[in-house]
Amino acid sequence: MQQSLVLEQAREIELPDAELSYYPRLFETKQADSFLDKLKDGIEWTQNTIRFYGKESLVPRLEAWYGDEGKSYAYSGIHMDPKPWTEELNIIKHQIEPLAEVSFNSVLINYYRNGKDRVAWHSDDERELGKNPVIGSVSLGAERKFKLRHKQYKTNGLKHEVTLRHGSFLLMKGSTQHHWMHEIPRTAKPIGPRINLTFRIIK
Repeated sequence: MQQSLVLEQAREIELPDAELSYYPRLFETKQADSFLDKLKDGIEWTQNTIRFYGKESLVPRLEAWYGDEGKSYAYSGIHMDPKPWTEELNIIKHQIEPLAEVSFNSVLINYYRNGKDRVAWHSDDERELGKNPVIGSVSLGAERKFKLRHKQYKTNGLKHEVTLRHGSFLLMKGSTQHHWMHEIPRTAKPIGPRINLTFRIIK
């Protein structure tokens, strides 16, 4: 797909204290299908264990961390060292970088095996991501709801929801992570697997 066509399809998500752009169809269906199949089989998946209020439990999804040598990542007590870029990851990375106007050096990959897998409310604001992190999120597979709520939600009621489509790209920039949290909630609907790639810059 030509970049000019992609840019015509971009949709700015107008929210206070945020810079969000959504590209519903960055990758054609055939290419997105191919990425999904190759990543499912080719990525070295891990189900990490997280400690919450003194209790250990399995993370409700599979994860992997790929990137440049030395660009390790840690969150909630989980430490991940990068595995080398694969051909598919490099293709996706080079497609989104002109849109993000940055060069990504790492990617967190989440594999939601079914509707029971999820990610809880959080912000991508770890210290190693820098002051105003740029997060490039590519979705492959089953559509899932991406929910956002302002960190002052209890007083201002600000929230938003985006359905992330197969082959789509969500770009988060600026002060978004300072002011907003996001989640992928569980769903009781019988849905297929989804792989989400969140490209990052480790400082």
